[in-house]
Order: sequence, then structure tokens, then C-alpha cells
Amino acid sequence: MKHAVVIPIIKKGSQDSTQLKSYRPVSNLPLLAKLLKKVVQGQLQCYLTENNAMPQHPSAYRQYHSTKTALIKITNDLLQAADHGLVSPLCMVDLTAAFDTIDHSLLLSRLQGRFGVEGICLAWFVSSLSERTYCVVVDGLSSRIIHIICSVPQGSVLGPLLFILYMAELADIAAQYEITLHTFADDDQLYVHCEPQQVLASAYKVEQCVEALAQWMAANRIKLNAAKTELMWSGMKNNLLKIPGGSGGLQLTLAGDHIAASSVVHVLGVLLTSDMSMDKHAAAVSAKCFFQLWQLRRIRRSLDDNAVATLVHAFVASRVDYCGSLFVGTPKKTTDKLQRVFNAAVRLVSNTRKYNRGLTHIRRNVLHWLDVTDRVRFRVCVQMFKCLHGIALDYLSTMCHPASRLPGRQNLRSANRGQLDVPRATLSSCGVRAFAHAGPSLWNNYITLHYSTFFNVA
Repeated sequence: MKHAVVIPIIKKGSQDSTQLKSYRPVSNLPLLAKLLKKVVQGQLQCYLTENNAMPQHPSAYRQYHSTKTALIKITNDLLQAADHGLVSPLCMVDLTAAFDTIDHSLLLSRLQGRFGVEGICLAWFVSSLSERTYCVVVDGLSSRIIHIICSVPQGSVLGPLLFILYMAELADIAAQYEITLHTFADDDQLYVHCEPQQVLASAYKVEQCVEALAQWMAANRIKLNAAKTELMWSGMKNNLLKIPGGSGGLQLTLAGDHIAASSVVHVLGVLLTSDMSMDKHAAAVSAKCFFQLWQLRRIRRSLDDNAVATLVHAFVASRVDYCGSLFVGTPKKTTDKLQRVFNAAVRLVSNTRKYNRGLTHIRRNVLHWLDVTDRVRFRVCVQMFKCLHGIALDYLSTMCHPASRLPGRQNLRSANRGQLDVPRATLSSCGVRAFAHAGPSLWNNYITLHYSTFFNVA
């Protein structure tokens, strides 16, 4: 019940296979232990939800949460700040082997003191975490059995929830410095908004906050990975030019290491630029998709149309649709990069030449594929539907305000039709693209278009 078989899995194919840090130690646990911990995980999650004790800043390992919702929240805040003429330092903090260094005694004391787990429940966690063992299996060869004195197993059912509870105090530290913290597993994103004239004070505030987080992590047996910590200043170009030295001139100093600001950062699988345009990400996704299409074209003769369509959905469409809602409101030149990918995919599936006419007819009427812009709107409307029907998370649902609940608008036609309040936005390149504006705007357009159908009004 307490023995795990660890099979190392390389994190990325491009990493050095001779380095131990390139592998992820995934633990394979007995089936009976997984079933038991599944029951405990459900009871603990229910207890935390009923007592409103679940930390709100993490987006990993939670129902209705994902990297997509985390990116929607982060980009929405940055876009709205840029629309108001503010600049935002975005600091991405990474941890070194966070799951493997969790101290059991500190975890148990946190479960008891902060979350109120006591008595026989606490005794169960003490028994579950103590006297654990594991062995490593590579190419059929097994290592000796090793006793575990710390960590929560990666790949376990209960481990992710325990990790979230262990790291719950990070939000309290960030709140002391008035900085917004959003985390996904061991990736932490910190940002704050300020006037261009106050960038020095904001940079110092972020620096002090990260130092405080590093001290807390050191006291709790966790190491901050300064080598993977990144910094980016986001905002309008004319405001970024007011930063001393430009957007790449102002840097942070953490434990003697200088972290220079970058104009492009990689956040949860998406390339974000300082001006919050999606051109870089669209170009990167397009290059990867064309490479996959080139590989599929080499074996096209051996596959039928259904098999090719399945492979295209798996290797191409999934990449384009990932965080597709972030492309809402972007210029046509940006979405055209992804549209060319779909056009090439249509030619591959339908086995037609490049300059054959009727490509649009095949895409819409034969394959029933939406255009890229329609796919983006569809993703936004799906997320809005989840927000309005209670199957989305709080930090997105709070952006949706029914017009009927606003003062002075109870008797207006917009309130009777179920429309939402659309906050004002100044810039089409920033404020209009924010989810808080684009989501309600698209939803209102949809309600207006189908009002007679939904409400039986002639």
C-alpha cells in the first residue's frame, strides 16, 4: 500500500537524456491504494469547499480549472491594465523539484493548524505519509528499495491536493505586498499594475515580494529556481518606452542574481509579448502544425480519409484550439497564420491540390470545420456559458454581471433579454480583447441574434 514503483519520464524530447533533472519521477502506486485515496480526496475536497477553506489562487488539480482558465485570468488583467494606461511587471517564478521536497511534519502541522484536520483524520494522514518506500525501474532493471522521508508522490491521487494546501501561505505573502499571485502547480505568476512614472517603486515591490517568497520557501524545504525565473513588462508601447532603459532595461535582483526583463515569455504553453499581441504565439503554433502536416503528408497514401482527419485533429487542431479564446479581437493578420494551417489541413484530408477551387466549400460543408475566427468566438461563448451556469470558477464568473442586477437597469430591454453588462474599453488592441469585455459582448450579440428563438418573441 505504501510502496511506489518510479518510472522516470523525460520532460521534453529536446532535453539532455543524460541529466537527471531532465526526467519526471512519476510514481506507480497499487490500485487499492489509489481507490482508497480517491475516497479520502473526495471527502477532503468536500470539507474544504463547504468551509470555504480552499485556496483560490491555484488553478492546477482542481475541478473546472486548467491552464486555459489561468491564462484567461492573467491576460485579462494585463489587457485591462494596459487599456487604462498602466504598465504591469509580470514575474514568473519556478520551483525546483517542488513535489519531492515537501516536508511531512510541516504538511501535517499545516493540515491541523490552518485547515482544521484533527483526530482520527489527522492520524490517517500521519499513517499514510510515514514509512513509505519506492524503487526506480529502468529498462526492466530495478534499484534497491529506498525509504521516503519527504515529498508527496507525483502521479498519486492525493498528492496534488496536499501540495496545494502546503503552498497556501504564498497568497498571504503576496497580499502583504499588494501583488496578485496566480499559480499553476509549481509555476507562480506575480504581477502588479502601476503608472509608468511609478515603475521603480513597483519593481522594488515585486523584488521584495519574491525575496519574501524565497525566504518562506527556504524555511519550508522548497527551493526557488532563480535560473528559470522570468520578468516581463507589459503595456502599450508608448508607455513601455517611459520605463527607464526601455522594457528590457529594468531588472530584478534576487539573492544576488540579476533577472533581466524580456519582451517575450513562455507562460503555461503560450508565448506572451510585452505588447500582449499574439503574433509570436500564432507564428510558433503555425510552424509546429505545418511540421506535423508535412509528416502526415509523407504517409498519406497509407491512410484513408477518416484516419487522416483523426490525426489532424490530434496533432494540428488541438494545437490551434489550445487557449484559442486568447485570440479574440486580434487582427486578421494574426488569425490568418492559423487559418493557413487549417487550409493546408483541409487539402491534406480531402486529398486536393493547393490551387484547387472549392476549398471553403469542402471545409464548411464536407468536413464541417469552422474558420479560425469562428472557433475563437465559439471558445469564448462556451466559457461564458460555463460562467453563467455555475460550472466555471469564481475568478472568471465574477467578470460576468447580468444587466438586470445593475442599479437603474432593471426595467430596460437589455435586462429582460438576459444580456450582460459590458465594461467600457478604450483601445481595440487591449481593452476590447480582455475576457471581461469580449465575453459579455459576444454573449450579448448571440442573445440578440437568437432572442426570438429563445424567448418566442416575433
